[in-house]
Amino acid sequence: MNLSPAFHDLRAAYQAEMDDLTSDTDGRDVLRKRLADKRKSLDFLLQMTETAPEMVAVLFHQGFRFTQPAVMNQIVSLEIDDIPEWDDIRGAVQVLPAVQSLVETFLQQADGQRFMTIAAALVYLYDKPDGRPMAASDDADDEDADEREDRTEREDHDDESREYVDNDDDDDTRAREEAGADWLAEQGFDRKD
Repeated sequence: MNLSPAFHDLRAAYQAEMDDLTSDTDGRDVLRKRLADKRKSLDFLLQMTETAPEMVAVLFHQGFRFTQPAVMNQIVSLEIDDIPEWDDIRGAVQVLPAVQSLVETFLQQADGQRFMTIAAALVYLYDKPDGRPMAASDDADDEDADEREDRTEREDHDDESREYVDNDDDDDTRAREEAGADWLAEQGFDRKD
């Protein structure tokens, strides 16, 4: 799947919003409660569709079924100014009863058509965490596996390099602290040790 820069950024922000809503500080799953609370703030959220669509789109979590994934793949490859209106993609997205009234409310807004397309695209992307089209070929699987292996090797090397640098940084920090303590002792101050 080819994500446009806009949808790449929105996807990351949507994922972060969902992560924030999913669990509390004790790690308990509180997503349903937080989504219900968020839906109570609908008047406020209606004002945010243009400035922070990812924060509003979470209201539609698990509210769509995607009957034509190819259409959604095409949408997420476009820039926001180029996406189709909701009415143009309605055949590719089945709205589930739980969010039907929300969809109707948002469609009454000035930018509702565009926002609903963005919301559907973000829910679609979230439901596909690997970011790949639903009907991928075996060749794509092999290529993705090779890319993951290469990335893992690079990350392992980066971790080792980072660990080496971190150790050097620790040594440098200790050396600076000792030099500072020596200088203070020379100036007549007592050592902390």
